[in-house]
Amino acid sequence: MTPSLPPDQAKFLQSIFLPALEREHATTRAVIEAIPLTSGDYRPDPISKTALELAWHIVAAERRFLEGIVNGGLDFNPFHRPDSLQNSADIGRWYGEMFHAVFPRLQNMSNEQLTKTIDFRGMFQNPAVLFLPLAMNHSIHHRGQLSTYLRPMGAKVPAIYGESYDSAEARKASQAKSA
Repeated sequence: MTPSLPPDQAKFLQSIFLPALEREHATTRAVIEAIPLTSGDYRPDPISKTALELAWHIVAAERRFLEGIVNGGLDFNPFHRPDSLQNSADIGRWYGEMFHAVFPRLQNMSNEQLTKTIDFRGMFQNPAVLFLPLAMNHSIHHRGQLSTYLRPMGAKVPAIYGESYDSAEARKASQAKSA
């Protein structure tokens, strides 16, 4: 059964989810860009995705969700990483460009668009606005996986929800230089 959602509630949810999405995007991009440029093939186990494969999965899936929300339906055709995206900086840049292109469209969605029912692979149907937290949760989940790759690759873990050990050490070093 598809939940119904009055337009005023859809607008209210949009006003809550979009700022959260914007914050999570910046954090996810920082984690992706923390992958050392020469370590994209790192994987903690032979059955795990490489760091770049996992980063691409995050950004491609988020694109699928966000474009699907504004277009009123999800496109599950494969979206392969372009050959021009060779490292974490390239993927991070692409992710930022994609996000900045779709975000204004999310902000300007009408009540009708926000409440339009979208199907997820025949498993469930929800109003479009309720796919915003699903998109965020998916990215956050895989960002957490990717963040565990960083230190074994020799990278610094950026602040995610508050300071990480590495960001705290960088802050302390900066303060010591200023003193």
